[in-house]
Amino acid sequence: MIYFHWIAGAMLALIWLSRLLDSASGMRRLVNISRPEWDREPAARDANPRVTIIVPARNEEKAIAEALSRLLELDYSNYEVIAVDDRSTDGTGAIMDRLSTAGAPRLPSAKRNSSSRRWLRILHIHELPRGWMGKAHAMWTAAREATGDWLLFTDADVMFRPDSLRRAVAYAEAERADHLVLFPRIPMKRPGEKMMLAFFQLMFVFGHRPWKVADPKAKDHIGIGAFNLVRRSVYQAIGTHQALRFDVVDDMKLGKLIKNRGFRQRNVLGDDLLVVHWAEGALGVVRNLTKNFFAVLSFQPWRAFGFSIAAAWFSLLPFAGVFWAHGWARLPYAIALASIFSLYVGMSLFSDVRPWYVLLHPVSTLMFIYIVLRSMSFALWNDGIEWRGTRYPLAELKKGLV
Repeated sequence: MIYFHWIAGAMLALIWLSRLLDSASGMRRLVNISRPEWDREPAARDANPRVTIIVPARNEEKAIAEALSRLLELDYSNYEVIAVDDRSTDGTGAIMDRLSTAGAPRLPSAKRNSSSRRWLRILHIHELPRGWMGKAHAMWTAAREATGDWLLFTDADVMFRPDSLRRAVAYAEAERADHLVLFPRIPMKRPGEKMMLAFFQLMFVFGHRPWKVADPKAKDHIGIGAFNLVRRSVYQAIGTHQALRFDVVDDMKLGKLIKNRGFRQRNVLGDDLLVVHWAEGALGVVRNLTKNFFAVLSFQPWRAFGFSIAAAWFSLLPFAGVFWAHGWARLPYAIALASIFSLYVGMSLFSDVRPWYVLLHPVSTLMFIYIVLRSMSFALWNDGIEWRGTRYPLAELKKGLV
């Protein structure tokens, strides 16, 4: 038994410590565009290239008015907003129409550009064509109407600060990027949210190293629903959302297609430039991820079971080993735990998660194993998934994977 503890503990210590060191050096390299040096206009040939902001929405009446109002208050001088009412059954479409009729607020004189055109356009979708996910179809429909040199795909519950777009375009043009992801700040109101999202962030760091995204030799890619800014020519080159028409995790897969085609991809921090409240409590995180997680694992049960076993091994064994092992055999487990704690300390610098939430790490691990098995069970039992009132068959979902 002593040999098991030394071997298992050494593996865990090596893996967690290497991830800690990689993250500590990598996160320092990420640019924060909320800093003063990025409070500027884009240095582009066309001064301020035109941006089309695309906002798909289905049954978002609680957030859509504030989200669109904030978009219409951006201090960028050359953009349009296309909001898509995707078969909503609540008041989403009516709220959109009312905002469109009211018109966009005027820019402050310092930012006003008489040659620019800014407006809000509303598209209403009443039927979903066969072979499409609702959100992907909504974004594709809006992109066909876009007039921008850049396309910004965002969600209907994301709140933008007035200078967010100007700073993002300035950075993208300075870096000659083809795709830019801006990470939002996620307010966490309840302990359950903090516990769950802390674990989710750790998994994200394991699976997608943000600091490697800009490296053309690395396979790491990025894409998030809150802020995917893409050159229109690049969007056309990768096949638009037609290439993602039946993929559940279309936001990440958009980034994957762009990276795999060799285009320049960047991701940045922004403090409160973007804010999105992602879920209400721990159970809200469970509900949100139930739809996506089996899709992330390519709808393959062996991957779901493999993830569950790996999560238990990497995240539970360090805690258990410290108590089970004896004498110096506890040392490698202690190194693994110290590395996990240090990662929580690092998260506390960028989020509302405090370092002591590491004590709840075993609980969040078990909750995520539950999410994975729940997501798999729901999809297999129902032979598909249901999201916002639309059912998508499992066979078609598997065919639509990118």
